[in-house]
Amino acid sequence: MNALIDGPDGHPRCRWCATAPEFLAYHDTEWGFPVKDDRRLFEKICLEGFQSGLSWRTILAKRENFRAAFHGFDFEKIARFTARDVERLLQDPGIVRHRGKIEAVIHNAARAQELVALHGSLASFFWRHEPDAAQLGEPQTASTSEASIALSKALKKLGWKFVGPTTVYAFMQAMGLINDHATGCVVRAKAAHARSRFKSPAR
Repeated sequence: MNALIDGPDGHPRCRWCATAPEFLAYHDTEWGFPVKDDRRLFEKICLEGFQSGLSWRTILAKRENFRAAFHGFDFEKIARFTARDVERLLQDPGIVRHRGKIEAVIHNAARAQELVALHGSLASFFWRHEPDAAQLGEPQTASTSEASIALSKALKKLGWKFVGPTTVYAFMQAMGLINDHATGCVVRAKAAHARSRFKSPAR
């Protein structure tokens, strides 16, 4: 199947961005652009965990609600959440009310604190797993990779939850650790330019 579709401006884009109205802006301005802000990285790994078994459209539609419920994904604050916070979140209709996933965010917040103590930042740790371009296949033809499997194993070894290889691969796509915009997508070159100017915190 053709991976491209013409956007509203007539330029080709990844076909998936036309499957929901809210995807276009996300595709054009966020997905695949490199991120080194620890809060945004933590937010995304958490939201990918919430997406497990659901659609990204469901999560994206609730993203602002998630941000409000989890204090902007400030993992220093989330790590102090208690059982009372879990019960509060389970009553919040604006988010996905899944006890295991909510508890995993709180658990992972403490693991994030530990990771920062060890490596200086989440960004420096995550970006150490940026794959070499030679490792990458044709865009959007895989749901895991050697790099996502390695990062998943590393996170699990550190005690993180809901970080399987597929979840981690989606995280890497979105946070710009790889440029998985389809060949010919008008945004692929923009993401590549942003990556070329990006100073990796792992270096």
